[in-house]
Amino acid sequence: MPHVLDNDTLINTVRQWVEQLVIGYNLCPFAKRELVRDRVRFVVSRAQDEEQLLVDLENELTLLGTDEGIETTLLITPQVLQDFFDFNQFLGRADRRVAQLKLKGVFQIASFHPDYQFGGTEPDDAENYTNKSPYPVLHLLREASLDRAIENYPDAESIPERNIEQLELMGSDQLRRLLEDCFNR
Repeated sequence: MPHVLDNDTLINTVRQWVEQLVIGYNLCPFAKRELVRDRVRFVVSRAQDEEQLLVDLENELTLLGTDEGIETTLLITPQVLQDFFDFNQFLGRADRRVAQLKLKGVFQIASFHPDYQFGGTEPDDAENYTNKSPYPVLHLLREASLDRAIENYPDAESIPERNIEQLELMGSDQLRRLLEDCFNR
């Protein structure tokens, strides 16, 4: 039986990824403020299948809806959806669950995965590292907060292009090492 990491180790690894890559390289200019304010919830789902993960997702959405002290949640899924294709397929189910809960327009889900790959790219292309994470992660965002952040950020529409340019300059080898380093802290 494979070794199952404890929640603290999983959370620390993902937190290191957020601090080192997402914030450290300003991939999301809105992340630092909420992390510093301790308004980012890191939680591990121990789901063994997609049905249980949907239950965990619903529980986190309910918590976000009732606790204004939490700005965003990173739902870490180390035991399910390890295959990127399966993960990508699951995102449709997750979005449907948001709609079923009548939370469409209130929350949205961003996705991160160790094997993330944008359409039309090669698996190791640098631009994929904008969404590569140590473990599969469902990032639950408040849409109103996201809208405000984008509205108050100059030239927000250029963020993805700027990120791709920056990551391509860094190169896949350096990015792979940075992501691997998150496991060693």
